[in-house]
Amino acid sequence: MSLNSKIFCFMCKKADTARDEGLTTPESIARFDNIVYGSDSKWQVLDVYRPKDISLPAPVIVNVHGGGWVYGDKEVYQYYCMDLANRGFIVVNFTYRLAPKNRFPASVEDTNAVFDWVLKNVGEYGFDTDNIFALGDSAGAQMLSIYSAILTNPEYASRFNFKVPASLKLKGIALNCGLYDIENTPNISFLKDLLTNKGSRDELITLSPAKFVTADYPPSYVMTANFDELKEQAPFIVKALEKNGVKHIFKEYGTDDNKLYHVFHCNIKSEDAKKANDDECEFFKSLI
Repeated sequence: MSLNSKIFCFMCKKADTARDEGLTTPESIARFDNIVYGSDSKWQVLDVYRPKDISLPAPVIVNVHGGGWVYGDKEVYQYYCMDLANRGFIVVNFTYRLAPKNRFPASVEDTNAVFDWVLKNVGEYGFDTDNIFALGDSAGAQMLSIYSAILTNPEYASRFNFKVPASLKLKGIALNCGLYDIENTPNISFLKDLLTNKGSRDELITLSPAKFVTADYPPSYVMTANFDELKEQAPFIVKALEKNGVKHIFKEYGTDDNKLYHVFHCNIKSEDAKKANDDECEFFKSLI
């Protein structure tokens, strides 16, 4: 890992620790921790959070965490995910293999393994497989948008060596502060070095899911913020959804008097986060 990546990880960890200081597991949540979903017991692990009073089977949200492809794990997202669960969902929160040691598409392969695990563990946790949702932020939004395209675009799926579960259908997704067209980002050189093997244009195109949206793409809630550094990426996926007639909502949060930044919604102490997370969960419920 480069020095810049190490500094990035250090700064993220410092900010996330401060953000979640004082938070604990809500009394309303039953949690099932450190479940291994793959062959790597360090990186391929997940938690399940379920409201204690929920009727089973219940709708599921799978969270794909962000962190610039080099940082993050389920611990960083546990309070955010339990907060989502309190809105009436069972939430699956997982850790995946990180770059640059594990280059693309390792993280997407892990995402696929998690959904396969969900489908194979329906009875034990009460998953309603007719109502599987997913959300991701930042790099996680890019990964989820890629995975959603793999599920719904056979030509795009042929670029990958893994197979998706035949019975899996995402009822809806939420893409938060994500990256959807790598060729149109000032960070293209960094991302080439971090994620690709050869730095070829074809690899960059594969990493740009907005180019592979079809009419079968899941209904989508696309969110950004007025001071999000990836704000200019949202229109790429929104235009693709519009072009293909995919049901979607696009919202930019924040006002002239209220500056909101990248992944602000993860700070569950914030009223702005509460509003955004309420909106996304209501979008999911409208699809049930």
